[in-house]
Amino acid sequence: MKRVAIQGGMGAYHGIAAENFFSGEDVEIIPCVNFKDLFTAIKKDSNVVGIMAIENTIAGSLLPNYELLKEHKYSIAGEYKLRVSHCLAALPGQTIHDIKEVQSHPIALMQCGDFLGTLPGIKVVEHEDTALAARDISLHNWMGNAAICSERAAEFYGLNILAKGIETNKRNFTRFLIFANSWVVDEIQKDDVINKASIVFTLPHSEGSLSKVLSVFSFYGINLTKIQSLPIIGREWEYQFYVDFKFEDLERYKQSLAAIKPLINELKTLGEYQEGITPTE
Repeated sequence: MKRVAIQGGMGAYHGIAAENFFSGEDVEIIPCVNFKDLFTAIKKDSNVVGIMAIENTIAGSLLPNYELLKEHKYSIAGEYKLRVSHCLAALPGQTIHDIKEVQSHPIALMQCGDFLGTLPGIKVVEHEDTALAARDISLHNWMGNAAICSERAAEFYGLNILAKGIETNKRNFTRFLIFANSWVVDEIQKDDVINKASIVFTLPHSEGSLSKVLSVFSFYGINLTKIQSLPIIGREWEYQFYVDFKFEDLERYKQSLAAIKPLINELKTLGEYQEGITPTE
């Protein structure tokens, strides 16, 4: 059985992504309050797998999560891209006209802004998690309250779904990274074709340093799919660069890393894995 630590409650999108990634396997979900707790769960049980959102097509990158990956020794085993569809859910016996307050995670509220605009007089309240918002309404029997959450969460906590597909942009996808200790990663990847990698590097504070590194990747046929800069705490105006790229030749990818080493200060490989498929719907 795969034991997978997620941020959020049962029915959270992290849990859905975990079950889909390990489709066909028995999965035990370990709910965690926040993303830091995922790493604590792996520290307590070295065979636990973590899954963590890293990017959303509407909200953008989850920058603190890049730092968490860099700070810890665990490697990325794979990625999963989930089509996120929100619903409005409330206690049984209520209609949408009975709802006075809607609560959910801030990003989910933002993603459903157009729908919320059709509900005049509704109070919007931020919550730490979509699924936990549904749980709290069920646990406290809050009449007149509704949660924006997944259909799975609504069903799990016994809520009625008042509206489905309420997100403004229907091309709403979240990319999750699956990570674990090295021997667990080896087991997960045993049948995978490695064609993607995530690294982080720092550069000397000199003119053209980034363009030189990018030129090397281009020479070796490495396709950059994402580059994200973050400031280095305590070193004013210096940055670290988180890069994702795809490649067809694993050996050429490794050669490119060797080629950039004279051009950079520090390099850490966060993971080498198989690219996830973007769902068609």
